[in-house]
Amino acid sequence: MKIEKYISELLYRYQCVGVPGFGAFLCEWQSAQVIVAQNSFVPPKKVISFNSHIKNNDGLLANHIALQEKISYENAVSKIHTQVVFWLEKLENKESLVLENIGEIFSNSEHNFVFKPNTAINYLTDSFGLAGFNSPEIARENQIQTEITLEVAPQIETPVSVDATSEEETPVIPLNGKNRTKTWMKYAAAVAIFASAGTYGYKMYFDYTIEQQTSIVEKTVQEKINQKLQEATFVIPNPINAVDLTLEATHTEKYHVVAGAFRSKQNAINAMNDLISKGFEAHLLKENKYGLIPVAFGSFSNLTEAQNLKIQIKAKDSVDAWLLID
Repeated sequence: MKIEKYISELLYRYQCVGVPGFGAFLCEWQSAQVIVAQNSFVPPKKVISFNSHIKNNDGLLANHIALQEKISYENAVSKIHTQVVFWLEKLENKESLVLENIGEIFSNSEHNFVFKPNTAINYLTDSFGLAGFNSPEIARENQIQTEITLEVAPQIETPVSVDATSEEETPVIPLNGKNRTKTWMKYAAAVAIFASAGTYGYKMYFDYTIEQQTSIVEKTVQEKINQKLQEATFVIPNPINAVDLTLEATHTEKYHVVAGAFRSKQNAINAMNDLISKGFEAHLLKENKYGLIPVAFGSFSNLTEAQNLKIQIKAKDSVDAWLLID
């Protein structure tokens, strides 16, 4: 089973996706960029990096695989371990490890892992529908202003009858070519302004339409994710006979070492009784927002004590457990 597709799915929603025993893929937000030398625009995006020192199991990837593959959490952890062993063997043999839609990992001469991300994938949902583009360079020509000279033909004198009562001559209005040129330039400037205003208005409408469509798609995706989480169920292979207990005890500790989460309260009680029979101070926690009831090995007010119990459980019982902090 290729687990990289599940890692890719989680990178859209989380800033850190850990692979137990291998490392963690981290997301860092990068703002939009304008590359002047290439006349290109790059939208905002998540930049993916890799840290080989974060190898603990936070339960995120295993839970996601268990839900998608409809298998138990333990089987999901086992499949992840098998895949990690295969990856490490390739890297030790100096082979390049290509993870689809994530990037490429290889080992350098100092036996350190080097990660080269796949820049073609944008994991930032806010940039959905946006893509980088190149703008052709604008060539600006020097506008040479030319003066139009109008040649006026010589006037031919014609006899004019003179009124005896008035000796004033009729005024002659000269035809000025420069005034007509200036009038034409005013009209051209007005047309250019109206055209620019129309282009700007269309751009605003287009940007608003893209923003609305992006918001609708994000809302639909989030609703489907919440529905999948609400439909998740966990089944106990060998359920223990039901025992009536009062479970309303209040725990003030905020660090809990969790064994599993169950939608059925009866299944949660069965799991708790099983852990108590093995010597753990197991108890039920409050139902979370997804309708699941966590079952804890134990709860502590001190983080160090909770981590010590988690390590003991893994070393002694070979059972996977994770830490829940209220």
